[in-house]
Amino acid sequence: MFNVQCSLFNVHFTGSHYNKPMFSPEYRSRLRRQLLDAASADKRITGGAITGSAAADREDRWSDIDLAFGIGDARQVHAVLSDFTTLMYDQHAALHHVDVIAGTWTYRVFLLPDTLQVDLAFTPASEFRALAPTFRLVFGTANDAQPAGASNPAALIGLAWLYALHARTCIARGKLWQAEYMVSGVRDYTLALACLRNGLSAYHGRGIDALPHEVTSRFTSSLIQRLDRQELSRAFRAALHEFLTEVGLADPALGNRLQETLTSLTGELD
Repeated sequence: MFNVQCSLFNVHFTGSHYNKPMFSPEYRSRLRRQLLDAASADKRITGGAITGSAAADREDRWSDIDLAFGIGDARQVHAVLSDFTTLMYDQHAALHHVDVIAGTWTYRVFLLPDTLQVDLAFTPASEFRALAPTFRLVFGTANDAQPAGASNPAALIGLAWLYALHARTCIARGKLWQAEYMVSGVRDYTLALACLRNGLSAYHGRGIDALPHEVTSRFTSSLIQRLDRQELSRAFRAALHEFLTEVGLADPALGNRLQETLTSLTGELD
């Protein structure tokens, strides 16, 4: 998901002796093939697929490895997950991993020493299917595609006004770092709303850079330039203005209900 490399094999920082090897696309392809081969040889696994950018032929220098597997016996999911975890640590020197759970899917995300991220997703065979266009079956079988549900505008709106309440309170209390966090949250959830409105992914900011310039340019004034009460209040007003604009576009009736109350938040800071 997020990998940064500055050259094909190494990162060099001017004025520093720091020199850390980065993964190469060739190594990434080789490791992906090894993992798919190991999965196809495992009788517990009924299907394997490449997901993410590689499945859509959009892989670039910074792409990670995304694979998904269906497990024939749902009771074996944990055992298969454990075996692949051992494989990643013992044979590929994984440094750490984190799990993301979504329904019946477990996404185990590994960090390798060369900064390569490896996402391995496991689910019972009854649920193994494409959840997005970025799914290419490599072996075995998969169920009919079933796109994952889009983000809920109402949930994004609720989170944004919740952050707005806390932004007001943190600024008033002089909790400047927490205020920065809350103001940025208002802006980020509002940008997610804009992504939904424009048919783009609202997940982890993936669609933001594809928004039209006339949309993103509206949000520049909500960026915080320094950590003091006056600047935080200014950025908060800008973020709140854009939030109410997006709510009005998503749900005019709700926008009207929220307008007076939320606008009063910035007035209380004067």
